[in-house]
Amino acid sequence: MASTDYDIITIGGGLGGAALAKVMAEHGARVLVLESELNFKDRIRGEVMMSWGVADAKALGIYECMKAAGGVEVEYGEQSQDRGEPNRRHYPTSTIQETPRLNIFHPDLQEALLEAASGAGAVVRRGTRVQRVEPGDSPKVIATSNGNEQEFTSRLVVGADGRFSRTRGWGGFEVQKNPEQSFIAGILFNDMPMPENTSESFRVPDQGTTALLFPLGGGKVRAYLCYPTARGNQLSGAKDIQRFSELSVETGAPAIYYQDAVPAGPLASFSTASIWVESPFKDNVVLVGDAAGATDPTWGQGLSLTVRDVRVLRDNLLRFEDWNEAGQAYAQEHDKYFNVMNTVQSWIERLLIMTGSEAEARRAQAMPLWREDPSRRGDTFASGPDHPIDETFRRRFFGEE
Repeated sequence: MASTDYDIITIGGGLGGAALAKVMAEHGARVLVLESELNFKDRIRGEVMMSWGVADAKALGIYECMKAAGGVEVEYGEQSQDRGEPNRRHYPTSTIQETPRLNIFHPDLQEALLEAASGAGAVVRRGTRVQRVEPGDSPKVIATSNGNEQEFTSRLVVGADGRFSRTRGWGGFEVQKNPEQSFIAGILFNDMPMPENTSESFRVPDQGTTALLFPLGGGKVRAYLCYPTARGNQLSGAKDIQRFSELSVETGAPAIYYQDAVPAGPLASFSTASIWVESPFKDNVVLVGDAAGATDPTWGQGLSLTVRDVRVLRDNLLRFEDWNEAGQAYAQEHDKYFNVMNTVQSWIERLLIMTGSEAEARRAQAMPLWREDPSRRGDTFASGPDHPIDETFRRRFFGEE
């Protein structure tokens, strides 16, 4: 094999890129992280890690770093439908992992893990923009910093550059995408008087709306509103904050939460359509996190899927001397759990998000059975995608048997 500058180059220094850089540098790998941003900004999404993701973060050895960066352990979740009384659950006693969730302000998470990667021995270059990747036996990355172009070679290039990944195109990956059905709008509030140990959600299925509230500690709360694309307009900017709050209250969130809350960041909205590639490895280029597969952020699975990707990729890189075998093994495992998550998400959306007579009929059939036996619904979002999605599971889910 020809000599290379690095063993691993990660394109992107967010959760996926920084976490992989840290854990592989700790095992002696020569790692370069190329991050375009000099300062991380409020990106609105990606601030809740489910119990199953917490377990993978612990297995990677990054969980304490996340907590030290301001992560808030959340033990309880409440879900309310059609403005009714909420169902309350205790995550440490109701999830397979027996652990709480973790909420964290995303820019603080990114900074902490990038610093940890550097501390572990990875080379971190910020303000560096990748211009192209040339896959192959010793893949090349061409990047610019301060107007100067430089070429790097490595054994493995890791695309950790998010939902709108350019690495996917450079690597020749074919992108799959679900139809666009809804938007998610989000904003950070200060001084919102909600419990700091409980995440809350409110849903009106016949309207296709969902309001979500995730406490970040110290009176800070990340608030979201999910609504159908059929409504036309995407909520954005200071002019729409009042409307955001009004629609959230109409969906069941307590008005008192918003009454004196102070906006502490931008309001923006995004499409919720899942986007992914099948088999996210070829020609020594591998994708992780949202670059490999981004599900609907309504269900809060992004951070958990990313740490699962990093944990599985790390395990295989350490297991196989031949990193082509490692990449193939990672891709096969990734496809299994991502397919479970994406499939269950689509089923949930058919029951809880879609509107119209057919959706109402599905709810009328399934919901009474869910109330009688909650196991019909499964616990994929909280406890993870490590379960089959065969026809028996599907029929129980929709109440068809």
